Amino acid sequence: MNAQVEPLSVTEVEERLGELPGWSVEGEQLRRHYLFHGHFPAAAMVLHIAQIQEELGHHADLTLGYNRIDIAVSTHSIGGRITHLDFGLARRIEEIAPGHGVR
Repeated sequence: MNAQVEPLSVTEVEERLGELPGWSVEGEQLRRHYLFHGHFPAAAMVLHIAQIQEELGHHADLTLGYNRIDIAVSTHSIGGRITHLDFGLARRIEEIAPGHGVR
């Protein structure tokens, strides 16, 4: 991880959130919940997200349920704060998960 990564200000986080419908901030994490039509599509999505995370070298906390994935993203190397890396990962996840609602 690049040591020069800096946390985003509250204003920067709010502005960037406007570009990611369905994502929210809880504590010091970006969060999103996706629902699927069964377990297999949810599990497959986890594998797709894992591949993206490996490409980016930046990882989220993923929780897989029967038909749901919960995602929590922050930059651990700077104390779990939100950075541009987190928004980059969130955007990549959104690109592969169109149409999955938040509940």
